[in-house]
Amino acid sequence: MKKILFIIVCLFTISFAKAQDRVISPGVPFLLVAADARAAGMGDMGVATSSDAFSQQWNPAKYAFSTDAQGFSVSYTPYLTDLVNDISLAQVTYFHKLNERSAFAGSLRYFGLGKIELRQTGDPNETFPIVSPNEFAIDGSYSLKLSEKFSMAIAGRFINSNLKVASDNNDATSASSFAVDVAGFFQSEELAFNEFNGRWRAGFNIQNLGPKISYDRTDLSTNFLPANLKIGTGFDFILDDYNKVALNVEFNKLLVPTPQNPDLNNDGTTTPDEYNQTIENYRSIGWTSGIFKSFGDAPDGFSEEVKEVTYAIGAEYLYQDSFAMRMGYFHESPLKGARQFFSLGAGFKYNVVKVDVSYLFSASKVKNPLENTLRFSLTFNFGDKYDEY
Repeated sequence: MKKILFIIVCLFTISFAKAQDRVISPGVPFLLVAADARAAGMGDMGVATSSDAFSQQWNPAKYAFSTDAQGFSVSYTPYLTDLVNDISLAQVTYFHKLNERSAFAGSLRYFGLGKIELRQTGDPNETFPIVSPNEFAIDGSYSLKLSEKFSMAIAGRFINSNLKVASDNNDATSASSFAVDVAGFFQSEELAFNEFNGRWRAGFNIQNLGPKISYDRTDLSTNFLPANLKIGTGFDFILDDYNKVALNVEFNKLLVPTPQNPDLNNDGTTTPDEYNQTIENYRSIGWTSGIFKSFGDAPDGFSEEVKEVTYAIGAEYLYQDSFAMRMGYFHESPLKGARQFFSLGAGFKYNVVKVDVSYLFSASKVKNPLENTLRFSLTFNFGDKYDEY
């Protein structure tokens, strides 16, 4: 019995290029897609930017520095709009500051692949079943200031992936796993310079640390979670009481082993047995040992390890904290996925409501699934205000 395989659509979220031998492709890659328009407008970054309602995805330690007591946000991102009109990523987030030093937050992220018609060979009059594959993640975090300038946070996450298609000899049980994040954030006091004031920010987040995910519960069919390390820094140029410019840079590395060269005999050819043995060896790696292997297992050595690090550069201009303009650039090596794009964004705030939008321009020869797509975010901040020293 032959079916249309729709699961391959999910792979677009992490690898936009044609297949490469050593592109790292973990499971549930929707966790790595920027859900909010503010971060998307600055080249998909947020680990060291100022705190906002969407900090849960980028660095939950930022919530401890929030000047708002509470916040609720909603975001929506259409996906692969040039091919279909019913694939999208949505997210809702809520945070609450318990006091000046601590905060908690929670979020729900949902990636829907729309309605899929499963076609089978056989009777042409057969009624084709319709399925709605999806993935989602529910998480919560707690952040605490360890000093006036530094905070840390821990987050827990439940992940569910319902992509498997039932057939005559198997079921459609969804796959699930859990993960944790450990994050830190530094924010300096406002510093006085000759022509302006300024503030430094820096942050890190070790994300999605958890057991591999599997659909049939066998060790050799598991996929690594997209564990990754984010490190970033930024500086705010506070020009006067009305104008501020923030510049940021961020680096990211997947903490997932690199696929190895299937030519086990180094004779210039790869037999089916060698290929299968390579896949089996890769999938047998445990998730904890895989984290440590990811720093030094690239077949071409250090030069290839460097290519596995992506970077983003972003800028944000704020006027009276009520209007924002943003731009950014994201770069990934052509050998490791070829995601390269520029982005533009804007934000508008009125009273407790904030609206953000962003737009992406691909800088790669490979088409980006988010090209020609507007991303939207809506934020409501309410409650008492906290001072930003």
